This record gives sequence, structure tokens and C-alpha cells, in this order.
Amino acid sequence: MWATNLKILGIVLGTIGLYTLLANAIPQVESDVPQELSFSGEVTVAEMVEAGAELYEGAGGCTACHGLGTRAPNLETGEAGEGPIGARCADRVSGMDCKAYLYASMIDPNAYLVEGFQPIMPDMRRTLSDAQIWAVVAYLQNLGGDVTVTAEDLATPAAEATDTGAAAAPAATNPVEIMDQYGCLACHQLGDQGQLVGPPFDGMGGRLDREQIRRGILDPAAEITPGYEQFEGVMPPNFGERLTAAQLEVLVEYLAEQR
Repeated sequence: MWATNLKILGIVLGTIGLYTLLANAIPQVESDVPQELSFSGEVTVAEMVEAGAELYEGAGGCTACHGLGTRAPNLETGEAGEGPIGARCADRVSGMDCKAYLYASMIDPNAYLVEGFQPIMPDMRRTLSDAQIWAVVAYLQNLGGDVTVTAEDLATPAAEATDTGAAAAPAATNPVEIMDQYGCLACHQLGDQGQLVGPPFDGMGGRLDREQIRRGILDPAAEITPGYEQFEGVMPPNFGERLTAAQLEVLVEYLAEQR
């Protein structure tokens, strides 16, 4: 009797320990990242541009699509010989100046889709705050144009910034909605949707176990799938910060079931 009880106790403690270890291994992060910007009322144009550049080139994940010029226009070096975005943004939409156009394109991107490209960009309010979006706008304006973003803009709520009427969506919990929210199908194929820049989601569960899938999301550069070496560095490395722990596990479980 005592031997049986000890075995049961050992199993229970071992199970608790296993799940505790797993829980500690999952990054417990907030979805409102990268870290919020903090500007004083005396913020300078140079400070806004510098902050916007850091977001565009890093945590914002913008260059994953806009840096190649194949899935989205290349905003830094020019598109079809037109020059960088700051030099041409005022001519994109009649009656809309550069600042308004760039901001609207970030919160309602499908309304101003550039011909020849797919509607794969998400509403950036899902991952960036208003101040962060305005900082990116300042950086983009600075690419060949004049920066007109001001400290007053940094405090302007998204609903008041343009007349698009688009509203920020809450954090998704459905795996397909999560993939849509973070633009996963811009690089990965699922059924008849998506692009083959990265390994397809179809059949992923038959190729990788859950730990490999989780590691691929959190640290995409750790192991490059053969045949996709030319796209190394395209996938943003900060999904461990942008996804909540719950979203991460929902994605891992969903992808593991794709066989």
C-alpha cells in the first residue's frame, strides 16, 4: 500500500515538475512591444527619426517585407526608379499629404495597396503604439523628403489621425487570426494562401516536432531549413516579444497538427 502511494506521489510530483519546467521555458511577455517610446515635449526631429529608424530596421519588423522589394515596395532605396518613399509619398493619393498618407498606410494598409503587391500587411496598431507609428512615419519622411511629424502628432490617437475609420483589433487567440495579425502568410504557405519565402506551414507537423516549431518562431536564425538559405534574416527575430505566451503555444499546437 505504502509503495503504491509513493509511486503515485512520485508520478504527481514528476508531472508538476515537468509542467513547471515547460512554463518557465516559455517567454512570459506582453504583446505591446517593442518597448514604448518616451519623448519629452521638446522632442527634436532627429530624435524622432532615430527612433523610427530603430523600429523600421529592427523590432518593428518592417524590412522583412519592405527590405526586399519583392513582397512589398522597397521604401528606402526606391521603387521603379521613383526614389525613396519620402520623395514620392505626397504623390500617392490625391489630396493627401505625405504625413497623412504614410500614417494611413500603416493603420489601414489595404486601402492604399500599391499595384502589383498582395494585401499582406497587417494593421500596425496591433504591434506598435501611436507614438511608435509616428516615429516610423518621421523616419520614412526623412528618406528623401521633409519631416513634418511633430510632438503633437506623437500624442494623437490613431482614430483621430486620419479619416479612414479603421479600428485597432484586439489580440487574436485563434491560430489563423494570429497568423493574419502578424503577417505570417506573407512568407509561409497554408493551403491556397501565402507565399513560399519560408518553409510552408502545410505538412509542418510531419517534418518538425513541437520544440523545433517553437524554436523556429522564437529564434528563426538558429536553424535554417535547407533550400531557404537565401532568405536567412528575413523573418523577424522578435516574435518571442510580440506574441503572448498563450499565442505562441496556440501557434505551435496548430502548426504541429499540420500533416
